[in-house]
Amino acid sequence: MACFKAFSMPEQSQTIMAVDELQAIIQRCQILEEADFKGEDFSLFQVAGQKCLEDGYAAQLLEVIQNEKNKVIIKNMGWNLISPLVRCIFMYKQEDDKREHCLKILDQLAQLCNPKELFLGLLEQIEQASGEQACQTVMLLLRPLQTVLLKLQNKKAYSLGLSLAMIMNQLTPLPVPYTKQQIQEDKLGLCQCCNAVVDFTKPFVNEVIKNMEKSSEYNDMELKEELLKFCMKCLKYPLLTAQLEQLEGIEEHPFRHFATEIIDILWDIKELIPLVFLHHKSISSHWKNQEFADIERKNSADSLACLSYLMFVQHFGIDCFPMVFSPSYLLQCNMTHIEVLLKRTEESMLSKGLDLFESCLLRMEDNSLLHQYLELRDFINVPQDLVKVMTLCPIEHLRKKSLHILQLFIDKFDTEGKYALFRCLLKTSNHAGVEGYIIKNIKDQIHLSLTRTCDNIWFTGHHLISLLDLVLLLPEGAETDLLQNSDRIMASLNLLRYLVIKDCESDNQTGVWTTLAKIEQNFLKPLHVGLNMSKAHYEAEIKNKKENRREAHSSNTVCSVTVSGEKMPAMTTEMQLQVLHSALFTFDLIESVLARVEELIEVKIKAVMDENS
Repeated sequence: MACFKAFSMPEQSQTIMAVDELQAIIQRCQILEEADFKGEDFSLFQVAGQKCLEDGYAAQLLEVIQNEKNKVIIKNMGWNLISPLVRCIFMYKQEDDKREHCLKILDQLAQLCNPKELFLGLLEQIEQASGEQACQTVMLLLRPLQTVLLKLQNKKAYSLGLSLAMIMNQLTPLPVPYTKQQIQEDKLGLCQCCNAVVDFTKPFVNEVIKNMEKSSEYNDMELKEELLKFCMKCLKYPLLTAQLEQLEGIEEHPFRHFATEIIDILWDIKELIPLVFLHHKSISSHWKNQEFADIERKNSADSLACLSYLMFVQHFGIDCFPMVFSPSYLLQCNMTHIEVLLKRTEESMLSKGLDLFESCLLRMEDNSLLHQYLELRDFINVPQDLVKVMTLCPIEHLRKKSLHILQLFIDKFDTEGKYALFRCLLKTSNHAGVEGYIIKNIKDQIHLSLTRTCDNIWFTGHHLISLLDLVLLLPEGAETDLLQNSDRIMASLNLLRYLVIKDCESDNQTGVWTTLAKIEQNFLKPLHVGLNMSKAHYEAEIKNKKENRREAHSSNTVCSVTVSGEKMPAMTTEMQLQVLHSALFTFDLIESVLARVEELIEVKIKAVMDENS
């Protein structure tokens, strides 16, 4: 027992000494005037206070801070305790009493300390937090930071802006939970933290509202501008990335709640409707601070696109939206945002772009969109971006949806608009499957033109002949890769077959009969030559492969083959033969349709000659 006492006494006296040291510093400083405090006093106070916290004497430190006699000392020196205090709060996670004392000390410091000094101390702690502790640190310090900011008068707006920027800088590197499980787990606390930050801004939003209510000519824009900057950042992160559909089993979706709060702030500060109709390139005229305007012009495109998605797809704030605009005008306003989203490669952003495009189109009646809209750059760029999603996106459901939306877009245009859009896509898509799809649409429009009583000048006569010049030809003549262009070629042959059957030479409504010689020269003859060349090439390849197979020790020898200019993955000889036979089958199919078309043309011409004779 004696040995135990001998060992434990120094440790006990050391911890008691930490409290005693703090008391000694306090007593010495109590008799000094505020102006007489020296740097040494600040250092000694910080060391002793830190020692008390680390040794578990937070209760004694709290008593010192709460003592009215120490008010001046704490006001000047207390901010030095922020760093050790934050460390200890995280250290004492499992020790409720000690943690509770530390939290009370933090609240007391927020009430008593010099606001300017404490503000800098709090920001420093937020800046130093990273990774898994970023959200926890931000949530811990939001309340004292709010208390301090509300005390600041001259530089409140600037300090709020600095705080929000620092917080968002710490959160932005964190991955946004996307799946239902990730949102429910919220491992890093991002969902909870985002909503806590919105609550943090509410007193400042209320201050802006009160100031605007006092005067319709409220000119103090600084606080309002900082809140607006914050909302724009939140729209870009996390909301642009977040999954915002309702999820079964999640009663209150944290990001949907966050989105609602951001929309409410924008509405309260009277910026929601102006932003919805604000083109990101003209944003500079919206800001009082020109330097900020220049920065925001570059970074606002994603934020404004997300805002439009929230309003027109998820219907956040839609009750505030004036229902006086035509569907075509709303589409025009949103085309810039749709273009921004469709140029992204992330699934969350691409899907938002497709949803926004679809939502705008579904508001419109078919054939109601005037062809003049195609004179606007966005109305040409967006369908081209849509084609890229259809052909390049690795996510199947997005490819399928983009095809569905392209058809919606086509359906909404008037006849002249459809004609102009078809010409544009045939020239720019550079994809045989898309070209085949457009040619099928052209066939459908010709059919409507021939079966309706009203005249349609765009899909009959000389306008149609001009369009057929783009359709009924081989891109590189007889040298065209027929396998790669098979979708386009089959669609073109089916269109020509339809025209020959449906349009009598005596009527010649489509003009196909007057341009038949040109079609034969540019399309049918080169196709014959190309088919003969391609079939001969592939038959020779098949013969070579079979000979090589016999010579090889095993039919499972792995090698490579090039089809349509693309090197295929390594495959056995048997697999290569299957590919080559499949190509030959495609050529046979094209050849059979070509023969049928030529047969129909010959029959029609012979019938006319018999009538004339």
